Amino acid sequence: MKYFISFALVAAAPFAAAQAPVYGQCGGQNWQGATTCVAGSVCTYSNAYYSQCLPGTATTAPSSTSTSSSATSSSTAHTIPFLGGVNTAGYDFSVATDGSFNGTGVDPPVSQYSHFAQEGVNLFRIPFAWQLMSPTLGGTISSTFFARYDATVQAALSSSSGTYVIIDLHNYARWNGAIISQGGPTDAQFASLWSQLAAKYASQPRIIFGIMNEPHDIPSLSTWAQSVQAAVTAIRAAGATTQYLLLPGSSYSSAATLPTEAGPYLLNVTDPVGGTSKLIFDVHKYLDSDNSGTHSECVTNNVDVLTTLVTWLKSNGNRQALLSETGGGNVASCETDLAQELAYLKSNSDNLVGFSIWSAGAFDSTYILSVVPNADGSDQPLWTTAVKPYLP
Repeated sequence: MKYFISFALVAAAPFAAAQAPVYGQCGGQNWQGATTCVAGSVCTYSNAYYSQCLPGTATTAPSSTSTSSSATSSSTAHTIPFLGGVNTAGYDFSVATDGSFNGTGVDPPVSQYSHFAQEGVNLFRIPFAWQLMSPTLGGTISSTFFARYDATVQAALSSSSGTYVIIDLHNYARWNGAIISQGGPTDAQFASLWSQLAAKYASQPRIIFGIMNEPHDIPSLSTWAQSVQAAVTAIRAAGATTQYLLLPGSSYSSAATLPTEAGPYLLNVTDPVGGTSKLIFDVHKYLDSDNSGTHSECVTNNVDVLTTLVTWLKSNGNRQALLSETGGGNVASCETDLAQELAYLKSNSDNLVGFSIWSAGAFDSTYILSVVPNADGSDQPLWTTAVKPYLP
């Protein structure tokens, strides 16, 4: 929101802006604001749509930073392909942001998986409520619900030979209002769920474990990182040793706050199988005025946020992140902004390994961010214009 207001003011009076601040925009297609940076930073080209003021000087810091990043990139083995796809919601319906749940879930239409796969999608994220999968906290997962859920997962996996599926626990780091290991479920109860799911999918390498959807208002981020570690350790101990794991941050998995909030703690999460190449940061970023994903209009292309994120990832061992939720309404502003966001994402695929649009699945046609295909098989305008061109 702050970035959009700042952008609007600069755009309204372009000649009044003398220099852009550190991490501010300083160039790009149709940019009318400042093109020079305050002392101690340099206007650095990112892509045709965006240049940003990054710390350093023209003669030393930018070149050394670039060289360091390149060296790190060449020496780090990242094997995950670029992933582009869509959330298929339904099993998460009625999960509240306090982690409470009072529904039965709705099965996403399996026909959507073949539909989207034929267009080039290779990633589906399938959210579910913790209470559906495990009605008793720390207890055995429900065989009845797992059969429903797994049938959906298998339909998604079989939609193409290269499709990945994110198993997404959609409970906001909570169970019925209480935070994991901070007044709520213990780490052992949290890990128990993941241990059981990991055992079910241990032989399927194209499963990605989404450890938790959108943690928020977490009193102790260091404690949260320990809870994430408990889940990682349990997954590997259950025999799922080849799958990628998504590490969730804070502030609703905000891409903007990862570098300064949970990210420094999550950097300490270790993978029992060795290295960090299979530990990917899970980030979300919408394009509306308050980053809530509740408005049809878009006001930013998020390139500034993603550029800062890429800088942080590169400076911390050339790590990777996946944008597992983003999206907008079927309006002109979102067609423009989302396309620019995904173009930036794809051009920085060494560190931003993919995206998943919110949302298809069991939503009806009145949902404000719907990309559910029409009854005649045609797609929503946003999907056709802003998403499809940037699929893998």
